[in-house]
Amino acid sequence: MFMNASRYQVETNNVTESDWCELLDRFEDANIYQSWSFGSVHRGTNELSHLILKRDGEVVAIAQLRISCPPNVRQGTAYLMWGPLCHLRAQELDLSTVQAMASALHEEFVEKRGLSLEIEPNAFSDSRRAEMFQSAFSRFDQQSGINAKKYRTFVLDLSPSIEDLRRQLDRKWRNRLSSAERNGLRIIEGEGAGEYDVFCKLYAQMWERKRFKKGVNIELFGRVQEYLPANQRMRILICEHKSQPVAGVVCSAIGNSAIYLLGAANEDGRKLQAAYLLQWTTIQWLKERRIRYYDLGGINPIANPGVHHFKKGLNGADMSHISRLVLGCQPA
Repeated sequence: MFMNASRYQVETNNVTESDWCELLDRFEDANIYQSWSFGSVHRGTNELSHLILKRDGEVVAIAQLRISCPPNVRQGTAYLMWGPLCHLRAQELDLSTVQAMASALHEEFVEKRGLSLEIEPNAFSDSRRAEMFQSAFSRFDQQSGINAKKYRTFVLDLSPSIEDLRRQLDRKWRNRLSSAERNGLRIIEGEGAGEYDVFCKLYAQMWERKRFKKGVNIELFGRVQEYLPANQRMRILICEHKSQPVAGVVCSAIGNSAIYLLGAANEDGRKLQAAYLLQWTTIQWLKERRIRYYDLGGINPIANPGVHHFKKGLNGADMSHISRLVLGCQPA
């Protein structure tokens, strides 16, 4: 049982979509993967479960989980992606809240429902947040799970001035940005279906050129965009040359950390260094929105060295999530 249990109340599946969207805006650690839109599009509303933790009647933490109960399997799984959300805006992350949420999740999904619980926390190794999560979830196995592979990325701290951020760029990266700025490129920004359709066409052109293994479902993100409230929609930037789209970027900025989700460039965009201008324009937009951190998306220097090299040039910190937290799994 968690500390000061009498002060805490737990509610499950007692929230509407609009209520959940409003709650998401209260948290610094909010992200698109905890949005109702992403969960319902990715798995369907019937497979989602929402848990709200209150302290003295006030919401202090929330979590959206996917419930999977395949036929002929003895134990189902409750899967929590990039959560729980425990960091209220304009407040410090409180260890007692994380501990209470860890106990609430365990009691609801493992003890009451008899499910295996797997959590992929949005917490980077060696951070204070990671220490709190590892302490609060100490009863959980941190070695195994559905997929033990850790999320690795570069995280750019956006607190310096825009001038200092530009000076911090790798010299070659900065030179290519300067070259792109002289190439007569134009950036169009928006959140609508029209901009996303243009991005999808650019992505298809890039795939035709590279024939890479697709790691994301861009159609899924398009459907997610349709249902997100206006203030939580992904930002789409399209780079044009002579009125023709040549490259595009899609990013999400819901909490205090933005995520670079998708990028694409056709052959003209590659030659014109359009990706450099797009990323720099994205950083400027995030600065205007007072976003603190920019997560540049997953990196893999072995499987995808080109993307790794490009993202490394922004001189963000090389970081990895802590291991998945697992409780109640049957032995393999």
